Amino acid sequence: MLSLIGFITILIIVALLLSGKLTPMIPLVLIPIIGAFAAGFGFGEIGGFFNDGIGDVINVVVMFIFAILYFGLMQDVGLFDPLITKMITWSKGNVVTVSVASVIIAAVAHLDGSGASTFLITIPALLPLYQRLRMNPYLLLLLVGGSASVMNMVPWAGPLGRTASVLKMDVTELWRPLIPVQIIGMVLMLVLAVFLGLRERKRIERKYGVVDAKAAVADILEGAKDETSEKHQLARPKMLWLNVILTIAVIGVLVWGIIPAGFAFMIGLCIALPLNYPKIKDQTARIRAHAPNALTMASIILAAGSFLGILSGTGMLDAIAENTVKIMPGFIGPYLHLVLGVLGMPFELLLSTDAYYFALLPVAEHIGSGFGIGSLSMAYSMIVGNIVGTFISPFSPALWMALGLANLEMGKHIRYSIFWLWGISLVLLVISTMIGVIHI
Repeated sequence: MLSLIGFITILIIVALLLSGKLTPMIPLVLIPIIGAFAAGFGFGEIGGFFNDGIGDVINVVVMFIFAILYFGLMQDVGLFDPLITKMITWSKGNVVTVSVASVIIAAVAHLDGSGASTFLITIPALLPLYQRLRMNPYLLLLLVGGSASVMNMVPWAGPLGRTASVLKMDVTELWRPLIPVQIIGMVLMLVLAVFLGLRERKRIERKYGVVDAKAAVADILEGAKDETSEKHQLARPKMLWLNVILTIAVIGVLVWGIIPAGFAFMIGLCIALPLNYPKIKDQTARIRAHAPNALTMASIILAAGSFLGILSGTGMLDAIAENTVKIMPGFIGPYLHLVLGVLGMPFELLLSTDAYYFALLPVAEHIGSGFGIGSLSMAYSMIVGNIVGTFISPFSPALWMALGLANLEMGKHIRYSIFWLWGISLVLLVISTMIGVIHI
């Protein structure tokens, strides 16, 4: 009975998350409470489960809040603007180098872990260049989305934060073994950019002949100077190198692990605010500008903590795992994590990020443990297999915004991108197994 109630609880949560009619916080909080009541638990016991769940995710919440505020501030001061301009200049309108530059610009723009800001930076900056060079705009979305997805492995982005809350571990510790995978993923994206750039150049020459590349770049750079007055007021070009040094120091401390990730970003933010905006009203305005993004993610993680605390405390997850192990064919069990990793990309088309990490991962982790699969191997397999397709999912609000900015269609984007991105995810899955991140 406990297994059945747990399964129904998760099924209802997934259905509500997929419906898109409720913010994720609502089903993650309310449905497990109803399930716990149905299983015979009282308010006092449920409150204890809640406290346990929140205690497991609070460090992740603190890290998310201050990381989003910090990188939002760095975008305000114009930390990434010189690199974007340099990359466009460096490309000289060559289709291949423009493709490579797209990957690099997207990687830098996604340092804040926000898909929305990444597309807001890259699409308006690069789309006019693509149009002038007669390049396929779906190639831009593929390269930017794929690059941002690989960068989404950083601990202050969504997937690792969600996974850390499920596994009840420090998100920085979870990230460290993935750093080589992330680097290899970026190399693969650059190789893909070269290959698709060469293919695109042949298509353009065959269809349109030779395009005046230098004139196209000159027009784009000239247009980039016509920025809004608000952006000019927020930018701090004279403080560029101090902000660069500060950001490198914060990330260095984060990788070093000498202090908690949230504390590192908290310190960085408290230095960056008065450094760039000495007036208290400006400091307050910057916090208010980025607080909605920070609090939205924090509320989801806290709600997930409540959900996981209740499902674990009531024993529902254990019951689901035990009963699933009994009916699963024995030959599949030891390789369940690899099966889920291979199917990670298709799951991105069927499940939202919250449903994938908060509903599927906890059950898979419990089932896998019955076959001797380590929790980290299960988590890494599901992350690597799924994360490259983050911005191919129709459940990604940021992707819909990108499609709107570029005036493109979701169906055509999926058809254009899925083969290449799924291929990269499978290669990364194999490499992760070879270097020991995922164990067989």
